[in-house]
Amino acid sequence: MKWCVKIAEKESEIVHQKEDYDEDEIKELIRKYEEGEIEEKTPEMEEYEKETGKYAIWRGVVTEGFKKWLKGEKIYDRDKERISLYVSDNTKEEWQEFIKDHNYSTISKLIRESVNYFIDQKSSLIKDNIFKMDLETIGNISHALKEPLTSIKGFSQLLLENYRKDLSEDVLLTIENIFEQSLLLEGKIVNILDDIKVEASEYDILLIEDDLATIRLLTSYFESKGYTCKGVISGTKGIEELKHSQPKVILLDIILPDLSGYDLCKMIKSDKTLREIPVYLLTAIPGSEVEKKLDETKADGYILKPFDFSDFAFILDYLTE
Repeated sequence: MKWCVKIAEKESEIVHQKEDYDEDEIKELIRKYEEGEIEEKTPEMEEYEKETGKYAIWRGVVTEGFKKWLKGEKIYDRDKERISLYVSDNTKEEWQEFIKDHNYSTISKLIRESVNYFIDQKSSLIKDNIFKMDLETIGNISHALKEPLTSIKGFSQLLLENYRKDLSEDVLLTIENIFEQSLLLEGKIVNILDDIKVEASEYDILLIEDDLATIRLLTSYFESKGYTCKGVISGTKGIEELKHSQPKVILLDIILPDLSGYDLCKMIKSDKTLREIPVYLLTAIPGSEVEKKLDETKADGYILKPFDFSDFAFILDYLTE
């Protein structure tokens, strides 16, 4: 069995009242309209609709509200709508018991106050937590944005390069706009992510890694061992960091959003002020492939993902020397 609750409250009333017409005058006006003698709205009808916001004529019939208005009776406007909802008999009994115990006058009032309370609480939670996303969440968002963006950018570029002559001017302009906007969005994503890093005033290890969860994990691990670690999530940011600091060890992801880890390692090892810093490649690429690049990049070694903390034991030994 379902029970219908009608929620309505007459919070305020606006009274519309017209000086009353003679009964015969009203009947004559209605008769003329309904019999087609009056094809357009009369001044009285227009005045009623303007004043009350209600129809004087609905589907060819003079409304009861207009008739009452002509007679001088009060017309009420309520500023709340009636809402109906169906609940089970058990729910009805629970609500009725609750209003008895908590001095609510009606179930409708209980529902209205409950809804308002829920809205207030939800709004408060959103305000309190909107800026509290952790690094892992931000990393997931960035990856979710980059995947479709890569397709949009790539296919629009492909169309422009291979089918430009076959496209109409309007279509060409649209695709060019899509490509340009994809570049702008890509720049914004990279710039925002570059600003997200694990802060440390002085540190032993520079971690250049595009996965924020890995940055958090390794930073926590090294700090638990008494060493400081700073993480950045792009090659560009890593280069900027090395311009004003010299960590004792660099852990470098090979696949980064802007630069190849191999190329970045070459840059580091070709810089006379940085070349003595040990650089270890951190990657999910098969070890056999990474080993082929060690001589070329002059990397000091590599650690494969998924890793075990014991894989970093030699780094801890190096830092304690």
